[in-house]
Amino acid sequence: MSRDSDNPQEETTEPKQLSRRALRSLAFHFIYAMDRLDYEPSLESVVDNIRRGFTVDIPQDSPAIDMARGAIEKRDEYDELVAPLLKNWSMERIGVCTKLVLRLALWELEQKDAKHTIVINEAVELAKGFCEQDAYKFINGILDEIAQQRGFVKEKTPETEKTPETEETSEDEETPETEETPEDEKAPETEETPEDEKAPEDEKAPEDKE
Repeated sequence: MSRDSDNPQEETTEPKQLSRRALRSLAFHFIYAMDRLDYEPSLESVVDNIRRGFTVDIPQDSPAIDMARGAIEKRDEYDELVAPLLKNWSMERIGVCTKLVLRLALWELEQKDAKHTIVINEAVELAKGFCEQDAYKFINGILDEIAQQRGFVKEKTPETEKTPETEETSEDEETPETEETPEDEKAPETEETPEDEKAPEDEKAPEDKE
């Protein structure tokens, strides 16, 4: 809906309800913006700037804001949870977007109605769209190990296997215009990872592309 519209009827049209996947992507944009600004401004001001700068309706009570706030407020706790699982690696060497996707997924795993299979697979899909190439394998491995620690699963899910329980976006749903991959982080669309390709040894976390 255009902010400059002169049509009264159009101004009163309620915004289209977003799917959980679209809300998750929107939340990712919020936390990415906050991270780039060193968490100095308030989340509300960042959301307002995005609301005014793009033709996207973001209600004050949007679940995307709650998701972003949860991931931001507990970011240090989540990083401490991930750190011991890194093998010959450090949090400082993990790509920015990879780290943000992990934080968002860890917040979701803590919710009462969360299904770990959906959370993990949706994090993988988010990583394929916004993180560096092959980062989704690393994210899948870390989240799967944490899910095992918390008793969600008994055996580790193969990194290349996709669990059918994912949240699909309806065909007629429009993607918010803010969902653009940072140019220095987006994985090449034509480069697909073969299903039988082995994951990087010791699950090393890929670094951001310069």
